[in-house]
Amino acid sequence: MSPFALVDVNNFYVSCQRIFEPKLEGVPVLVLSNNDGCAIARSAEVKALGIKMGAPWHQMQDMVRQHGIVARSSNYALYADMSNRVMAILREFSPHQEIYSIDECFLGLGGIHGDLIDYGQQIRHRVLQWTGLPVCVGIGPTKTLAKLANHLAKKRPEFAGVCDWSHIERDRQRAIMAELPLDEVWGVGPRIAKRLQEDGITNVAALTACDPENIRQRYSVVLQRTVLELRGVLAIHLAQETEDKQQIRCARAFGHPVHSLEALGEAVSVYAARTAEKLRRQKSIAAGISVFIQTNAFKPHDPQYAKHVAIALDPETDDTIQITRYALWILKRIYRPGFSYAKAGVMLTGLQPSGTAQAHLFRNDPDLTTRTALNDTMDLINARWGRGAIRMASAGTEQDWRMRQNHLSPAWTTRWTDMPIAR
Repeated sequence: MSPFALVDVNNFYVSCQRIFEPKLEGVPVLVLSNNDGCAIARSAEVKALGIKMGAPWHQMQDMVRQHGIVARSSNYALYADMSNRVMAILREFSPHQEIYSIDECFLGLGGIHGDLIDYGQQIRHRVLQWTGLPVCVGIGPTKTLAKLANHLAKKRPEFAGVCDWSHIERDRQRAIMAELPLDEVWGVGPRIAKRLQEDGITNVAALTACDPENIRQRYSVVLQRTVLELRGVLAIHLAQETEDKQQIRCARAFGHPVHSLEALGEAVSVYAARTAEKLRRQKSIAAGISVFIQTNAFKPHDPQYAKHVAIALDPETDDTIQITRYALWILKRIYRPGFSYAKAGVMLTGLQPSGTAQAHLFRNDPDLTTRTALNDTMDLINARWGRGAIRMASAGTEQDWRMRQNHLSPAWTTRWTDMPIAR
């Protein structure tokens, strides 16, 4: 059976920040969510202080001053670019790659000769040397065991960043599994873990010892596959092609409350254009669109209002102008004055490959070729000069509703003006 490797970047968001700010090495660093709301990434130093994931930023100001914690706003342009660089490097180590998330991917190691731990160390060295990002590598006969081995490589110094599950003696494997809680198993969430514990299955070793057929009948076929994989039986194969999304959504919380239809229209125009751009990148067209607006549910004393409306797109389209027009049409019908709006969003549904739309006998769009060229040109300009370099007039110019990013670092790798200068 061909083994798998799971390669995962350590503290990805924090590590991306430290590449271009080496002064942050050894310093407690937090990366904040949209609107600088709460912690979504923590350095080891921050974790040691007991700050939990999701902790509100405004509630930790005393600790920030006491321990010199440095905060950075989420810099998604930087993270996406660094992720693309890492995945391109890993592709050179195996033709069989499944990108699992922004900071981790599976590699099929079939046909790789020699010691796989040495191969894993080569991967670590290459990624660190070419990007500055530290990674850990877990290797196992199944994807679930590779994921488990990656956890050990990351948490236990004796593995030096690379753990091959097959190199661990059987008795030690059982001892390790007995120490690990259920939520360390890939695919076992809190709800399933709670049910398992109620049934007396309290650790990974106990789960592995369960009869797979009984697990399928009592829980699900998904958990049955997990048990088989923990036993070393291949049940989850490598997905080498990313499936097209069935829905595309863009939604953001505002940097401050929005009251006017004009400001909401600017935001909805931006989100509609963003979904249309993603749609074209996927080479799809959409048959439906929905728009929602809502007030801040965390302020129960304020007047509350939320509305969501979906309509069909006729004909199906990927055109930014058409999608924006429909989105603004919906917005005008769901907007109510007198409320403080905190969030809005646009979602495209009924996605299908471009060129597969139903033909219409009595409808002919003479502007279709021109619109296609216009959209392609917009995409090229924005790809070269940065998102929003060219946009719909309805998106406005001030856009003071944008989310707060008071601690945003430069776009070092994707914007010419932010490129670091070596002296």
